[in-house]
Amino acid sequence: MKKYSLFVVAIVSALVASLTVYSGMQSNSWFQQTTKQSKTSNSAGTTTVATTAYTSSDTATTAYNKVKNAVVTVQNLQKAATLSDGWSSFFNQEEQSSSSELETASEGSGVVYKIADGYAYIITNNHVVADSDKLQLITASGKKVEATIVGTDTTKDLALLKAKATDIKVSASFGNSKSLLAGQQVLAIGSPLGSDYATSLTSGIVSAPRRELTAEETGSSATTAIQTDTAINPGNSGGPLINLKGQVIGITSSKIVSSTDGTSVEGMGFAIPADIVQSFITKTEK
Repeated sequence: MKKYSLFVVAIVSALVASLTVYSGMQSNSWFQQTTKQSKTSNSAGTTTVATTAYTSSDTATTAYNKVKNAVVTVQNLQKAATLSDGWSSFFNQEEQSSSSELETASEGSGVVYKIADGYAYIITNNHVVADSDKLQLITASGKKVEATIVGTDTTKDLALLKAKATDIKVSASFGNSKSLLAGQQVLAIGSPLGSDYATSLTSGIVSAPRRELTAEETGSSATTAIQTDTAINPGNSGGPLINLKGQVIGITSSKIVSSTDGTSVEGMGFAIPADIVQSFITKTEK
């Protein structure tokens, strides 16, 4: 009798399983969406082909494509230190910057915010251009363009650059950083680890729309920043933090990798809010 009962249970279970699979195969099932299809026959059999073309509705991709060509790599070129020639080098006298050769001391990012009168205007971080003997931009298409500094603000860690717009055709627009909300999705574009990874995209959320950082935390002066868990790496500095409308809502500047007691942390990046950036631009352009 027990064997019979087990046999009945097995049959019922099999029926339930088959009905579940069958229901998932129905055109009106919530497991799938109906797609208009056509059938094409050939000698090998019948192939089902969807006639509806795939179109991406990914707003992150749309936002990235809107801004990526306005993002540049900023190369900080400095004179190479060399020992002077002759007997002085034999006696190990101190190094002199007598060489006229320039080498790349560091690389960061920047974003074009305006093109006017044949020039492109770029925002980046002050620490990206500090102590430079010459600045060179690399566009998204790989063109190299010389840039000059229009103005800087060390306390805000901002710098405004200018370059001929011959090879720069796209500029980005600013969004309203004061309306940001925690949890809002944001994207960072830049050159992490330098120009080899130019126009790299990372994504995350706004962790805090307005975080007050102390001078001890920044290593320079107290500042207001957007906190985000978007990955920000060396070389990203000066690049744009954008919303899903493709608007610049901040300029990435730094991250915390450990606390004062040495505790390692993840996902604590910071960007200078767009309204602070715009105030700097207005003041510098006067």
